[in-house]
Amino acid sequence: MSHDPNCLFCKISQGLIPSAKVYEDEEIYAFKDINPAAPVHFLMIPKKHIPMLESAESADAPLLGRMMELAPRLAKEQGCRPGKDGGFRLMVNNGADGGQEVYHLHLHVMGGPRPWKK
Repeated sequence: MSHDPNCLFCKISQGLIPSAKVYEDEEIYAFKDINPAAPVHFLMIPKKHIPMLESAESADAPLLGRMMELAPRLAKEQGCRPGKDGGFRLMVNNGADGGQEVYHLHLHVMGGPRPWKK
C-alpha cells in the first residue's frame, strides 16, 4: 500500500496523528472532521495514497465502490436518519478550483437534523 510520508491523511490513517476514528479496515479509514459543517460530519479516506479523485485509476474502482457502499452504513451509525425523510450528503473536492485542501482523496459524509451550513 502506498503512502506519502508528508501527507496529513496518510499520517492519520497510520495512527501517527490522533483522530476521532469512526471506522477502520485494511483499506479504508474514517474519522470525524475537526471543523464539522453538519451535526454528523466525518471523512472517509483510502489508506492507499491517492492524491485526488482525478488521479484514481481503474484499478482503484473496487476500493472507491467499497467507500460508496460503506458510507450509508457509517452515516446511520453516526446518527443520520435513514430514508427519504433523513439522509446525508456525500462530497468529494477535486483540485484547488473544487475546494480541495488536503491532497489525499477523501469523501465528506455530512448529515443530521437541518439546518446546517452548506
